[in-house]
Amino acid sequence: MFLLIDLVFGPRARYFSIMRRLVIWLGLSGWLTLAAALPAEAATGRIIKVLPQFLDTNGLHTLQPSLYERYAYQAFLRQHPDRRSGIRFAVEWKTTGPSFRPLKLRVELHGLPESNRPRQLVLEQAVKPTGWFGRWTSLVLSGENYRQFGEVTAWRATIWDGDELLGQQQSFLW
Repeated sequence: MFLLIDLVFGPRARYFSIMRRLVIWLGLSGWLTLAAALPAEAATGRIIKVLPQFLDTNGLHTLQPSLYERYAYQAFLRQHPDRRSGIRFAVEWKTTGPSFRPLKLRVELHGLPESNRPRQLVLEQAVKPTGWFGRWTSLVLSGENYRQFGEVTAWRATIWDGDELLGQQQSFLW
């Protein structure tokens, strides 16, 4: 075959063919070596927003689907604790990168029950990675647990990849 190439194109064609293969092979092997040497990117995450919302006796945080109505109803529930049945923490969070361990969303609460002794509680939920967009997850404290816990004075929301903290957001009093 090289004899045919030499006859038609001359000896330079065979030289360029061999050099082209050599350059491609070296470039490919160098790229694969570099890709293997780079460490795998770990998952990253963050808590974007946390909305603590009181729930009424029907389990609703608003009466109409508008922001104004939600704020007005939350102000009403804040002034009338006897009409509350719980509290919901709506957490917007986001993760990027590969996660090889289970993700957990955790909300830690500090409160003061009627006995005036400080109390702590942890709400936790397993979540799945989001990719490019954020996701809302709600964690609810309601019923008898809410009544026994008392008034929430501080909170902290965190996202965990196994035992590694990815992101957090906390209230002012935390």
